[in-house]
Amino acid sequence: MKLDPKFSKFVVLLNASVPLALLCWDAYWHELGANPMRNALQTTGMLALIFLLLSLTITPARKISGWNFLSHFRRLLGLFAFFYGVIHLAIYFTFDLSLNFPGLIDDVVRRPFILLGMTALVLMVPLALTSTNRSIKRLGAARWKRLHQLVYISAIAGALHFYMQAKADVKLPVALSLALAVLLGYRVIEVLRTKMKMRVPAEIRDTR
Repeated sequence: MKLDPKFSKFVVLLNASVPLALLCWDAYWHELGANPMRNALQTTGMLALIFLLLSLTITPARKISGWNFLSHFRRLLGLFAFFYGVIHLAIYFTFDLSLNFPGLIDDVVRRPFILLGMTALVLMVPLALTSTNRSIKRLGAARWKRLHQLVYISAIAGALHFYMQAKADVKLPVALSLALAVLLGYRVIEVLRTKMKMRVPAEIRDTR
């Protein structure tokens, strides 16, 4: 049975929107706990990082399983990571800082975990803006691929931001950081393996 990419993307889109719907529902009924703003911040920040990690999971999952159709979802998952990151910033800027832009700059300068969070989100801006097929054609596949390697720095900054803002319970930040380490480690191993494959034929030619 052939998978319908459009329907599959719709299913992913629907499921990825559920956490926001639940958050809005809880906010409407005042069920976000004693500190609603902090709970909303933690939820949206966690979702941004989780979707970023899911987008990074697509390539190793596709290569290991051979399910090439998974590549249809990488862009959508990355856009949802950016989407929840923007909501995370909007909640912080609106309810914590009361739309005080100088206060935002001051927080970025004085508080390292805020700087890391802003770095993670800012690095995702060019990735979101160049997520279309037209952008790939305009930039060229090689340049587009190099640009989108910023996602690794963004993910590291996001994981550090999530860990540093945690209070007593750091189990989830540590778990997500370990998942990121595995995903990045897989890519390092793949790069080294590719270089080894390229070296072997060259060494064979040198011995002739």
